[in-house]
Amino acid sequence: MAQSLPARRRRRATLRFCLPYYTHWGQNLVLLSSDPALGSIDPSSARSMSPHHRGEVLFWIASMQVVPEELSTDASYSYCVVDHDSRQVLRREPGAPRRLQLPAIQLDDNACIDIYDLWQDASCPESFLFRSAFRDVIFRNCRSDQLSSTEQQRLACQISNGTDTREGILVQFKVSCPRLQPGQAVCLEGDVTRGSLLRFSSMGGSVWQGECIIDKSKFPVRYRYVLSDESNAEDEVGPDRELLLVTAGKPHPAAIVVDDGYFKANPWRGAGLAVPVFSLRSEEDVGAGEFSDLKLLVDVAVKAGLHLIQLLPVNDTSVNGMWWDSYPYSSLSVFALHPLYLCLQCLSAKLPHDVQEEIQCAKKKLDLKDVDYDATMAIKLSIAKKVFKLEKDEVLNSSDYRRFFQENEDWLKPYAAFCYLRDFFGTSDHSQWGVYSKFSQEKLNKLVGPTTDHYGSIAFNYYLQYHLNLQLFEAANYARSNGVVLKGDLPIGVDRNSVDTWMYPTLFRMNTSTGAPPDYFDKNGQNWGFPTYNWEEMSKDNYGWWRARLTQMAKYFSAYRIDHVLGFFRIWELPDHAATGLMGKFRPSIPLSQEELERDGIWDFDRLSKPYIRYHILQEKFGESCNEVTDRFLNEYEHLFYEFKEEFNTEKKLVKALESMEGAYPSMKNRLIDLLQEVVLIRDPEDSKKFYPRFNLDQTASFRELDEGSQHVLRGLYHDYYFQRQEGLWQENAMKTLPALLNSSNMFACGEDLGLIPACVQPVLHDLGLVGLRIQRMPSTPGIEFALPADYEYATVCAPSCHDSSTLRAWWEEDETRRTRFYQNVLFYGEQPPAKCETFVVRAILQQHMEAPSMWAIFPIQDILALKEVYAQRPAKEEAINDPTNPKHYWRFRLHVTLETLLDDMELLSEVTELVEIGGRCTPSRSDITLRVENGNHHSGGEEAEFVKNRLSNGHKPGAIKDLEPSKTINGQHHTKPPIFMDNENGLEFNPNKCRT
Repeated sequence: MAQSLPARRRRRATLRFCLPYYTHWGQNLVLLSSDPALGSIDPSSARSMSPHHRGEVLFWIASMQVVPEELSTDASYSYCVVDHDSRQVLRREPGAPRRLQLPAIQLDDNACIDIYDLWQDASCPESFLFRSAFRDVIFRNCRSDQLSSTEQQRLACQISNGTDTREGILVQFKVSCPRLQPGQAVCLEGDVTRGSLLRFSSMGGSVWQGECIIDKSKFPVRYRYVLSDESNAEDEVGPDRELLLVTAGKPHPAAIVVDDGYFKANPWRGAGLAVPVFSLRSEEDVGAGEFSDLKLLVDVAVKAGLHLIQLLPVNDTSVNGMWWDSYPYSSLSVFALHPLYLCLQCLSAKLPHDVQEEIQCAKKKLDLKDVDYDATMAIKLSIAKKVFKLEKDEVLNSSDYRRFFQENEDWLKPYAAFCYLRDFFGTSDHSQWGVYSKFSQEKLNKLVGPTTDHYGSIAFNYYLQYHLNLQLFEAANYARSNGVVLKGDLPIGVDRNSVDTWMYPTLFRMNTSTGAPPDYFDKNGQNWGFPTYNWEEMSKDNYGWWRARLTQMAKYFSAYRIDHVLGFFRIWELPDHAATGLMGKFRPSIPLSQEELERDGIWDFDRLSKPYIRYHILQEKFGESCNEVTDRFLNEYEHLFYEFKEEFNTEKKLVKALESMEGAYPSMKNRLIDLLQEVVLIRDPEDSKKFYPRFNLDQTASFRELDEGSQHVLRGLYHDYYFQRQEGLWQENAMKTLPALLNSSNMFACGEDLGLIPACVQPVLHDLGLVGLRIQRMPSTPGIEFALPADYEYATVCAPSCHDSSTLRAWWEEDETRRTRFYQNVLFYGEQPPAKCETFVVRAILQQHMEAPSMWAIFPIQDILALKEVYAQRPAKEEAINDPTNPKHYWRFRLHVTLETLLDDMELLSEVTELVEIGGRCTPSRSDITLRVENGNHHSGGEEAEFVKNRLSNGHKPGAIKDLEPSKTINGQHHTKPPIFMDNENGLEFNPNKCRT
């Protein structure tokens, strides 16, 4: 019997992971891995790393012996900072884990492979460029062919200098570069290349890789990366890189894998415009801007040198069935689109003649200065129903409709059922729907069954959403194909009478309301009326509701604005009986305990937590009407001490009662509400022994009439509550919630971080790679009146105004004293400012923002139009989109000029392009863009109807614009040269003039 041969012993190798990273005392690094051979994915049991100094650099190293052949083919790893004692996670690397890919070389037994990494930093300028706004839109044509393995080996051998693996070390370089031009490749030059270039192979995903053998005696070696094509080479910015043997003094590695992070280039900067869809005006829309108008707007943006269009939320808000629903942040459904934006002409390629005439009549009737929300919604729904009756069988049986339905039925069915029940019961308050007040899947299935008598109403809502999806989807594709980023808006709340609160009541705190404390916008705070979130419940499925929202948004948008991002740290929570935004508390927060207060000598809790109303206070507020007010609204519970009667003892009760009163009482509303707010401490409704300091408590009569000792104590506790004790809790809360959002899509994310900003906010936004917002009139730095755009950080969006503020022209006319200070101290003009915001002032302000270091400069379209006097004739106050002080504001602003007119106004568009170029910002590439035909009808609906008819086949064939010239190269000789800034953290010089698409 033949003896069996002994099994071949597999060679082992030592892997040494090396990461330069500066830690604080008590911090350690650990290596997380999905492969058991490398460690564990659990930080508490992951492989520890040890610190080693090489010169001034602190390296963390983890070593392990492995059998390379036994490593998982999809082995991944990442790094994590933990507390030395508790192993509590202090910081994780953002983004996807790294793939472990070892060089394909023959190794001796027990050979060493060193793996040199850099910490993945979400705030690094180049990291933003891997988001879909850049990868799929701005740099969509940056593709490079991968070299064959044979060609790569030939190039590697050419610069090995005759060195083989016995004399040298095989080094595998990797670097990411998302913004190459067609034909370019990443190359390496330096000490080892002797004047030649080592051309890398494209590994996909913007990663480039090259290998060479370096003599051991040559270390450390200096090198840099270069972008090269057939005729030109472009070096990366900054000092040369240096490769040293981190593990010097130990066995030399047989191979080194160097992941060098990103190709170092000047930070990319671009510009955009902001406008709500409803504000657009075209020659063919009906009553309000429509999704189809976005294609015209894209054309305008491209010709103006703008890379981005920012919109307000576009979800359905049809809660009340009236103009109150014009408020775009009060969603009926976070998934459904708003029928207001429906293009009627796009519903069918064969609209009957009478329907076409009705549309034309509606266009003329609704061609008004502002949006008539009620009339526009009524006409659009009426005509859409007529078309639905004609074509429902064809559409509902089409393969594309069925595909849409299958992909969206999880939200589409509940939405359609909600709309039917809302109309049937005459209210969206689902608590009044009897047996349907509580949602269940069984009830839903019966309600939307195709055999029911009301199925036509259900199917009509399916039909509307199908067409809205087609129209927005086509507009989004058009923007993407033209290099324009479409940026959506993620509202912080939902209406309490919404599909989402009906389906998922446990995710919301329905007895509370969301708002904001007093700030720049409103001294009484804001009460938005949305229920606050039950974060504890949401966390049970890793914030699945939020992740689904972002996944849906990503179908249309490549970037988004997180409305009130501070709400993910803490939310300003108000009781449901509050009408204003003043009497709230932060959630989560650490309250003041009764024991803590008593320890500091505060004990009269009824006196401090109930409205403090004395007769002399009433005399001061109401004068001669004092006794009349007292008799009507108050009870005297002690001599000269008063409390509100039961029917008036909350803000909502009081406001509702005053609405039905006559005489002088309604005019007293604010003073009466002031009386209700005469408290110093707010008692927790769920725990009577916990209290919260009322915002601006020192402005109350109740506080002023306390003794000095109590005032001193309460001031200290107030400062501690609002500015100190919550920081760690709020940071922890944000690090639980925000990553779930950011990781659920690849959209580029910006956070609206205006208002009362805790100290923990900016470090968290920085670590997560979230871009902040900077408005010049609302500086984030305390103690200054106006921000200087030149001082902004790179990871920001800068703007002179926003939809929640007045426009440039309106603000200029509001306050002569402030505009004088701005004119002289910010614009540096010596004389008195003009009474109106003249075009030269607008240009100076826009140029300041264009030249700012901010990644994006985004301008409300009203401020862009103010560059030309002919568009600045409308009264400035009429251009306001929102008035944050008015909870029932009518959102109805419409442009007074059509998009077709703007598209033909080359004087204005050229001026905007010039400002973009002077600021050193990048403009859409003109060489690979074709715009819609300029002559003829831009918006007849024929293209979109044909698009529907052909079932998502793109029948849109835009024509070329003859008068467009190739992009100009910007340099200091032809334009005012912007200042050079330093990105100190990343060691990059920032010269806007060197920026390119």
